[in-house]
Amino acid sequence: QVQLVESGGGLVQAGGSLRLSCTASGRTFTTTRMGWFRQAPGKEREFVAHIWWGGNTFYADSVKGRFTISGDNAKNTVYLQMNSLKPEDTAVYYCALQTRGEVDYGSWGQGTQVTVSS
Repeated sequence: QVQLVESGGGLVQAGGSLRLSCTASGRTFTTTRMGWFRQAPGKEREFVAHIWWGGNTFYADSVKGRFTISGDNAKNTVYLQMNSLKPEDTAVYYCALQTRGEVDYGSWGQGTQVTVSS
């Protein structure tokens, strides 16, 4: 079992920045990719960004150019730097982990709230 813990959420005004962190712990594993997803009130969970172990990244069009995903393999940690935040970015943000041998994301964090005020 792998545990994922997110941190860094909070309240910020439009145009501001936040950095989210997610640290994985528990059993020994090899990471294939980690990602960030978000869910706003009344909406389905949506993809935000992926990062593969080798460093390749991919972003949703809605955040490309504003958000940056990065990782520290030695610390088993992934980050999401969020700049130029908009009210529509308000959501609970979740991190996820896919390990070698899994066909998709198999572990999820509990989420951290991000609220962007107008």
